[in-house]
This record gives sequence, structure tokens and C-alpha cells, in this order.
Amino acid sequence: MQLLIGPGFPHVVRYITQLSPPVILVVFASYFFRIPLWYAIPLTFVSLPVYLAFNVVYKRWQEKRRAAALGAVLPPSYDGVKFGNTDVIAMLLENFKHGYPGDGWTDIHEQLGGTVGLRLLWDNNYLTNDAHVIKAVLATDFNSFGKGQLFQGLTFSVLGTGVFNADGDMWKFHRHMTRPFFSKDRISHFDLFEKRADIAINKMRARFSEGEPVDFQDLIWRFTLDAASEFLFGECIDHLALRLPYPRNSPQAVTNKDDESLTDRFARGFARAQETIAIRGRTGFMWPFLEIFTSKTADDMKDVDEFLNPIVQRAVENYRKEDATKEVKDEDNLLSHLVRSTTDAAVLHDELLNILLAGRDTTAGTLTFAIYFLCTHPHVLERLRKEILETVGPSRRPDYDDIRDMKYMRAFLNETMRLYPSVPFNSRFAFKDTTIPNPDPDGKPLFVPAGTSILYSVMLMHRRKDYWGEDAEDFDPDRFFDDRVKHLLANPFIFLPFNAGPRICLGQQFAYNEMSFFLIRLLQNFSKMDLRLDAQTPPPKEWAQSPGRKGAEKFVPKLHLTSYSKDGMWVTMQEAEPTEL
Repeated sequence: MQLLIGPGFPHVVRYITQLSPPVILVVFASYFFRIPLWYAIPLTFVSLPVYLAFNVVYKRWQEKRRAAALGAVLPPSYDGVKFGNTDVIAMLLENFKHGYPGDGWTDIHEQLGGTVGLRLLWDNNYLTNDAHVIKAVLATDFNSFGKGQLFQGLTFSVLGTGVFNADGDMWKFHRHMTRPFFSKDRISHFDLFEKRADIAINKMRARFSEGEPVDFQDLIWRFTLDAASEFLFGECIDHLALRLPYPRNSPQAVTNKDDESLTDRFARGFARAQETIAIRGRTGFMWPFLEIFTSKTADDMKDVDEFLNPIVQRAVENYRKEDATKEVKDEDNLLSHLVRSTTDAAVLHDELLNILLAGRDTTAGTLTFAIYFLCTHPHVLERLRKEILETVGPSRRPDYDDIRDMKYMRAFLNETMRLYPSVPFNSRFAFKDTTIPNPDPDGKPLFVPAGTSILYSVMLMHRRKDYWGEDAEDFDPDRFFDDRVKHLLANPFIFLPFNAGPRICLGQQFAYNEMSFFLIRLLQNFSKMDLRLDAQTPPPKEWAQSPGRKGAEKFVPKLHLTSYSKDGMWVTMQEAEPTEL
């Protein structure tokens, strides 16, 4: 979405407005009391930090009064050593660029508990990994929270007014027009998976025959993009048709720089735009000052729009040529369904990008981590493949009933999403004063002032030992298969790979089907797999001294809006013996 001014401009105006009272006061004082200019200018600069400090103290006093009126208290607060916690902002940004996901957050929670206040200058934030708090924010007190103007400001240049970026009536409109399309008949229609999976597996087989590894993350991004584009747009973009990359240590790596296609520029541009959004979020209040007159997502979104806009335009034109009362047929794609609700090209563009983000990036990320765990846990691979061969056989295409009956497959995918959820960090904005549960059952509820951003981490919640046991950071699909699942059934909000409440993911069954289908086809063809560490970007050496998963990982997990592996996930696989086929 091309903007005439940078996305930071409105926020800068807001900040300037908030800083205006002391300036106005000095101007009036200099006029009425004849204060010389040489004195008024430094007085203005001195008054600003005094005003900000007073404002923070006053707001905290007001919050305590309003909290008391609701019979609540404020959560413990994390404070840095520099004014406005600017050192904390720098720490979070540094960890985002070079650290393990959750670095910094984990230390704060270990020091102060599951819900912590963090004021970044005049912006009030709460950090939480508490399941009871997340349940209140997403479900039981849903109407008190939403995406809010701060989040929408970060993401509007990419996601526009789409369902993941909308609140109120606009969110209800998007949800209403999208929900009917995600029915069982469509989500269990596997034809669009089969052709793409066969192409992907054949390309893997050809590359392995050269003695070279495959970047599975790159391949599965192509697979999910092709499947999602056919499901959403009604036309496959054939990203799998492009040449697969070679590892950087291969003599063939020089061919990786071939001309990029329009679809390749679209995919890479969308990924880079998401990374820009993530950097904005971790830069805090400073990001608008870096994008006053231009958007850092502009160039990337040009590539996205160049690909997507013609598709939207064709769909609108085709709809106008047809009978507008025609019922939606089974073969219709999501776009042809959406144009029956609106022909606004901007609304359609934004909604498709939002659903594409959910339908492609999240699924591709989970499958990438799934392959990582199969490589590092061969006994899990053996057990999963045994279930596949016993249920589907060595060559038959799976159907909906097969996938439904494969209990270990579901447990395996759930455990993958527990440790590496697609969206590890998310946020909500408090529209009004409200309260959230106190981790101390005997304590008063925690007060949430209007305008507070609740930053919650599903990933950190999924790794809490008080929720999942002392082995919370171990990969063990049996926890979703044995008696331990009783604890999850009694506490469903400790596991939220697809969000929860009214905003729960509409396509979660589609995602389970797509991921299961691909893994079945993959393990029908390959019986063993290994990481190629010589092609993989290694984790920093200092990580090895860290406890838990950070010290054990053989890859570098990263995130923008969703999770991924830095520089890919390079693997080799061994084809199944002919007797098994």
C-alpha cells in the first residue's frame, strides 16, 4: 500500500502534541513577563524533561487511584537505568537482531513474575506469559481489548485494514465475509495439495541425486505459497517451478543469483516488509522519527502490489461480468467468494495479504521446525512413519478420515507448535480501564489503564515449567498422547498455537490438513533425514552455555511477524526402500 507520507508522520505529530504544553507555557510566560529570547530558548529545553518526569509521576499517581477504585493494584514494574527506559528499548532491539527469541523477556519474567509493567517513555506496556491473563485478554474480557492504534500504525503500510489489523465493525465485516469459505468441504479438499506436494518431492529427489542438500524452509515456503495462492486467488503462482538454491558452500551456489521472477520478488518483498514491522515494534516510540517522509516498507510493497493488484482487478472485473446473485460453488476460490461481499480493491487486497500471512507463513514455519525435530529425533521420525504406513500405506493419497485418525501425527504437530508457535509474540491494546487476573490467587486483580499495550508471548507460556513440567523445553510429542494431556484438557489456554477467543484462527483445520498431508507424502517417499550443519548458519558459540533450548539448538530461530530459521533449514534425506513402496 503506497503512502503519500511516511507512516511515522501521524505518530510524530502525536508526540509533538504531547510535548507542547511546556513549550506553550514558556511562550506565554516570555510574552507576558518579557522574558528575553536568549533565556526563553534554554528554558524551553529544560522544561521538557521536567514536564515528562512530572507527567510520568502524575500518570502513575492517577493509575493508582483508578486501580484502587476498581479494587485492583498495579503489577510489578521493570525499570531500566536510563530515562524513559531507553536502555531497555536498546536491549530488546539488540536481542531481536542478534539474540534468541525471548531473550530479555525471559529474564524480566524470572525476576518479577508472569505479568510485568514496562513503561517506555510515556507508552505504558505490560509483558505477560500468564495463561489466565492471556485468557482474559483474548476471550473473557475480549471487548476491552483490540489491536489498537499503536499496533495498526506499525502494520498499516503492509496489512492495511485486513482482518488481523482491524477492530470493531471493520473486523466484524472481514470476519463475517471470510468465515463461510472455511467449511469442511473445502478444507478437506486435497487436490490442490497433491499436485504441489508431488512437484516439491520430485525437486527434492532430483537435488539429493546431485549429492546436494535442500533448503527445506525455502522449498516449503514455495509449496505453501503455491497452495495458498490457488486456494486464495484461484491461480497458482508456480513458485515451485523456480530453481532451488544451493548451499553457500557448494560450487553451484553461483547460480543462486539468477534473475528473480515476479512471484519471487513478491514472496521476498512480503517477508522483508514483515521484518520491517517487527523492527518498528521493538524500536518503540522512536520508529516514527525514522519514517516521517517515507515508509521503509514502500519498496518491498511495490513488489507485493505489482503481483497482487492485477489478480484482484481481474477478479473484480470477472465478477461484474457475471450474475452477482450466483451462488458460491465448491470450486470457487476465496477471492471469488470475497468479491460477492465487496468490490473495493483496497479491501480485497488487504484481506488477501492478511489471510496469506496466516495461510502461508505460519504453516511453512511449522513444517520447517517439524523437519528440524524429525532430523534431531530419529525415533520420532520412525514412529511417525510407522503410523503413516499403517494408516495410509506406502503410496495411497491420504484423505480427511486418515488424517483425523492419525493421533501421533496430531501430537507431533502440536509439540512442534508448542515449542515454536508460528506467532510467538503478539499484542493487544486496552480500550478502557479494566482488570486482569493476579497470579497470586489471594491477591487483588491487576489494573490495566486504558491505552496500555498488553504484549503477550505464547512461546514463553508454552515453555513454562509450572504449566508443562520440568521437561517443558524438551521435544516430546507423547505429552499430547499420554496421561499428561489431561492437564491440557483441564487448562486449554496454556496451549494456543492458533490464538483463542473470537479471533481464533478460522483456518486452523486447513493448516492441520495441509501440514499432515505434506508430511505423509514426504515420509511415504523418504525414510531417513539429517541436518546438513556444514550448510547451516550455526548458532553463536556463546549460546552453548545457555540452559534449555537456546543452548541445544543447531539452528538460529528468528522472527518477524512469524517464526522462521535464519538462512534456511538445510537437510538431506534417504529414499525409502523399494520394498516399502
